[in-house]
Amino acid sequence: MTDAGEVGRALERIGREDPRLCAFIEVWPERALADEARARRLPLAGMPFAVKGPAGIRSYATRRLVAAGGVPVGATSVPGPGTPWQTWGLGAHGRTVNPWHPERTPGGSSAGSAVAVAADLVGLATGSDGAGSVRIPAAWCGVFGLKTTNGLLPSPDRSGLASAGVLTRSAARARTYLSCVLDSCEPATTDLPIPAVFSPDLGYAEVDPEIESVVRRAVGRLVTGGVVRLVDRTCELLDPREAWEAVRGGEPSPAATEIRRENDRRLDALFSRTPLLLTPTTPNRPHGHEGPGDLYSTALTWAFNLSGHPAASVPAGFTADGCPVGLQLAAERGADVPLLGMALAVERVLITVRP
Repeated sequence: MTDAGEVGRALERIGREDPRLCAFIEVWPERALADEARARRLPLAGMPFAVKGPAGIRSYATRRLVAAGGVPVGATSVPGPGTPWQTWGLGAHGRTVNPWHPERTPGGSSAGSAVAVAADLVGLATGSDGAGSVRIPAAWCGVFGLKTTNGLLPSPDRSGLASAGVLTRSAARARTYLSCVLDSCEPATTDLPIPAVFSPDLGYAEVDPEIESVVRRAVGRLVTGGVVRLVDRTCELLDPREAWEAVRGGEPSPAATEIRRENDRRLDALFSRTPLLLTPTTPNRPHGHEGPGDLYSTALTWAFNLSGHPAASVPAGFTADGCPVGLQLAAERGADVPLLGMALAVERVLITVRP
């Protein structure tokens, strides 16, 4: 339940902070305030949320949230025309900035959604994830991001790589999202410690040593805190880049098909014995606005778009220069609700500060 006037307070925050952050392309104050009155008797009781991009208001997830009493207050920024999707969003006031480091990108393509949540303009924003577009900005803005199992929710993406997602302050709020968009979302019991495999690079990625160090320390805290128990297994995949690009381009070659098939086999074997896989969300920290730099920010995320597994990014800590770092959690296909239960247990130990 939300307090009366929460939509108005969200709109005030947006009006005050968005000229600096540029997280929104459109804000709908009159419509949102009118909708709040209608929604107060519904389960979400007028909870304000943001939608990704100009098409977000028509998405399946948005329609379900509105039906449950959520109130969309505006559309968030996505990359502008001709902009590399890995870099920055373009809001109504200009280039979307990272709330931790304005000179750096928030990640993309759910750029504005991540910034809006990180800066506490809204508590929940919708996203979509075709290669890491929810998880990467979640990691770089220090918030929680969930990519659902491919095909779990309707998606306009014909390649089958993109799935609906959400960005929130916590896994608990993401559970609110799932309870609205799924027909059935009974909370899953999470027995601790959770057997887990940790892979710093999935067998192929080049990872910034400081990013790996931050994530290793976070995993160590989870072990010490009794949340996870690392099993003596590894996860080494084939680099999915060729396969992802072939599927995205609509022309999968025999070599790309074999990469996808082999990675599916390896992941199926892992999840048949272990419920949780842990990796860094990104191999690098947020880069400058002008380009993605030397490392693919998608290196550790797009494998799960290709395989279809649900995956989430949880704030894990910070680099020495104050950039947020994400810990990626991946689970078996269809295990979105159990994954959220595991994420809840994880984030209770990995407490981070707000921007």
